[in-house]
Amino acid sequence: MAASAAAAEVSNRRVTLKRYVTGFPAEDDMEVVAATARLAVPPGSAAAVVKNLYLSCDPYMRGRMSRHDEASYVPDFVPGEVLTTFGVSKVVESGHPGYKPGDLVWGMTGCEEYTLVTNPETLFRISHPEFPLSYYTGVLGMPGLTAYVGFFDVAKPKKGEYVFVSAASGAVGQLVGQLAKITGCYVVGSAGSDEKVNLLKTKFGFDNAFNYKKEHDLNAALKRCFPEGIDIYFENVGGAMLDAVLLNMRLRGRVSMCGLISQYNLEEPEGVRNLFCVVAKRIRMEGFIVMDYFGTYGKFEEEMAGYLKEGKITYVEDVVEGIENTPAALIGLFHGRNVGKQLVAVARE
Repeated sequence: MAASAAAAEVSNRRVTLKRYVTGFPAEDDMEVVAATARLAVPPGSAAAVVKNLYLSCDPYMRGRMSRHDEASYVPDFVPGEVLTTFGVSKVVESGHPGYKPGDLVWGMTGCEEYTLVTNPETLFRISHPEFPLSYYTGVLGMPGLTAYVGFFDVAKPKKGEYVFVSAASGAVGQLVGQLAKITGCYVVGSAGSDEKVNLLKTKFGFDNAFNYKKEHDLNAALKRCFPEGIDIYFENVGGAMLDAVLLNMRLRGRVSMCGLISQYNLEEPEGVRNLFCVVAKRIRMEGFIVMDYFGTYGKFEEEMAGYLKEGKITYVEDVVEGIENTPAALIGLFHGRNVGKQLVAVARE
């Protein structure tokens, strides 16, 4: 390591949690603070210093902003400490034999300009830099793998089946719909604005879509779109939507439980009343966590890169410029402000 690099200290703005959150989060629950970072790894360490280029804003981060008495699958954020998220980064310095300065990677990093990654073996090397690097926060990163395994490994689709996707224009939903079409399924999506519904039909190739905010009766909306019922429900929303879907599932239908964004900001989660449908229709409901499937990432990356090159998959991003705008971008997810995958451009190279 060059002595100049070891001595270099740079400005490092970072996003921290000010307090634990109850109810809807606000920008004021987070703080952008000025700090510095040393562009060096501790002597003898296998860590790496990375420069963060893009940071991902994801709904699951909301759960980490509250204090939980019982541990979840990811730990709570700690007030005063930097938030962590998936990001795209460039290696600046490395004590790890698998990485050298200049390497492009994606994986868990800090919501800051530079991060010391103490376990760089958890990072993924970027194999297709010919695509926009931001794609590795989305279609070629964690959300893409989420859509892929949630649809193929959990729901196990067959050609000709009827598929419903909620929050269908988001980072995961837009991909599930397109993978369903590639498989030969009939697919309908729901979204929260006419603009997003139009996107589903015109850009992503959904067979039909509806604005759930304009539907007074979700059960009736689903019966209109699926007169023969639903084989696969890719669940991103929960609450009233799940209740209505259960009434419309077909015999031996599958519900792939990815997320429940309608419930994340409620102090008391809503109940589900139509669970007897699971018994009567022999429905299989299965939750999954994408981290359990990281071992399959290489296979997924090659397959998804192929779909992108062939034009079978298109992807829409909602990019916010500047790390100081991370709190606003993250909060926007819970108000439906984003159109497509929400991410923050920290530095462009």
